[in-house]
Amino acid sequence: MSATGEGFPELGIYTELGRVGKALASPIRLRLLDILTDGERTVEELAADAHVNLKNTSSQLQILRAAQLVAGRRDGVRIHYRLASDDVAALLGVFHRFSRDNVAAVRTEVEMYFAEHADLTPLTAAELRSRLDDGSVLVIDVRPRHEYERGHIPGAISIPLGELREHLDALPTDRRIIAYCQGPYCVASPTAASELAVAQRDSTYVDGGITSWIWSGGRLESA
Repeated sequence: MSATGEGFPELGIYTELGRVGKALASPIRLRLLDILTDGERTVEELAADAHVNLKNTSSQLQILRAAQLVAGRRDGVRIHYRLASDDVAALLGVFHRFSRDNVAAVRTEVEMYFAEHADLTPLTAAELRSRLDDGSVLVIDVRPRHEYERGHIPGAISIPLGELREHLDALPTDRRIIAYCQGPYCVASPTAASELAVAQRDSTYVDGGITSWIWSGGRLESA
């Protein structure tokens, strides 16, 4: 029996489930998991991408590893981390969608964060998949080029956000242009879609970026 007098038979199971829940109960750890969704990274790369110092990143990864949410492989003196399985990505997708759709505080934060781009209607990963099949769209990856090379949505071309304006004249006017970036709260792709709209291009962005594509079971291509 526990110190609180609670000793139901399933306590051990719920205790272990609680450990997993505790591992998720951190904004930094959730951010690290989102970043790892599209491929493995070293601690140094994760720290840079998450804007978290190296020591803290390493500590948070140990907690995620203990909960079997991430795995690592050693390459010389470096350790490369990845999600422990595809099931972790699926869990993250359900968690994000449930929170945004059912928790008012989360929904409010998301709406405020994307308020500048509220006039755009993003595509879901499923809608993008159907558009890819009919060839009516051009998909652009506005992440840094090294992220595109690590893995990208099939058929997408790399145009980092900072280079978009110099490529405008080469972009078609007779196809819809769909931009995507890294994670569910990345603003690079809606920013790109807004710039394209100003340039008289029919454009939008992928809701949730490349992570939502992966959450939905989409595969990636490597450069």
